[in-house]
Amino acid sequence: MFESNDSLSVDMEKIYLGGKEHHIRTGRGFVSVIVYGDHDKPALVTYPDLALNHMSCFQGLFFCPEAASLLLHNFCIYHISPPGHELGAAAIFPDDSLPSVEDLADQIIEVLNFFGLGAVMCMGVTAGAYILTLFAMKYRERVLGLILVSPLCKAPSWTEWFYNKVMSNLLYFYGICGLMKECLLQRYFSKEVRGSAEVPESDIVQACRKLLDERQSINVLRFLQAINRRPDITDGLKSLRCRMLIFVGDSSPFHSEALHMTAKLDRRFSALVEVQACGSMVTEEQPHAMLIPMEYFFMGYGLYRPCLVSDSPRSPLSPSCISPELLSPESMGLKLKPIKTRISLEV
Repeated sequence: MFESNDSLSVDMEKIYLGGKEHHIRTGRGFVSVIVYGDHDKPALVTYPDLALNHMSCFQGLFFCPEAASLLLHNFCIYHISPPGHELGAAAIFPDDSLPSVEDLADQIIEVLNFFGLGAVMCMGVTAGAYILTLFAMKYRERVLGLILVSPLCKAPSWTEWFYNKVMSNLLYFYGICGLMKECLLQRYFSKEVRGSAEVPESDIVQACRKLLDERQSINVLRFLQAINRRPDITDGLKSLRCRMLIFVGDSSPFHSEALHMTAKLDRRFSALVEVQACGSMVTEEQPHAMLIPMEYFFMGYGLYRPCLVSDSPRSPLSPSCISPELLSPESMGLKLKPIKTRISLEV
């Protein structure tokens, strides 16, 4: 662990499909951030789920042409990886102290300060959604909006705690073995894409399975242990004043958690989209289902897809852009009851 709270960039930068990787030292260890796009544009920070990074958690969304045009046209993307989850990461030294979820949230503020960012938009999946929600509670002035996919907010149930302990033992004794991969794939994807004896698993599952081979088991174990010790942050949800858009697949093991979280949020500032026949990782399994809700969500900030405007793409991202009538789910093109969809949403 490092005692200094000052972030600094290490001379280890790589290019990934036009993005540049920065290894930043924080007071809580190193963190990898891959940056895509124009630094002068508003910032969108992403945080993936357990054992994933931006390639395995957000690639489907950013490779979807319509979503990519919406996001890359309006934002500079900052993909933050949990410690040791970046591509090519080495095993973390076993004697390093185990980070808490608070430590992981505090790393984000150091990343923002390193890049000179003010208030940012955030997008997280499951464990990453929890970290970003906790970050938004601790640093409310630095978050403009939250896009959460199959989020967590409660402490682990006994079922989840036991399941996580099983995965912890698998990681400790056997590493990223076949059974561990199956546990993770069940966490991420629905039965429809995981396949069966009669139906082969889909390409996205096969790709994810291969990417899991690159993870260091000790690094995944450390993140899992932090998430398994997370506190309940339900009581703090009402303190959030940023707008929130929540997605969850109806086949996600965290479906009930997302419903619980939505029920505790201020309905004036939040909306829920349920996606049929989809697991937790909507960003990979059904990214098209996210497009229309995100479009309406971003309209509240004066942001549009390129085809909708003819002037400069560098729209201001400021709460002052939000008119009161755009703060309701109806104005975002969403019904008050959860929307169920497979591919697209009707407005």
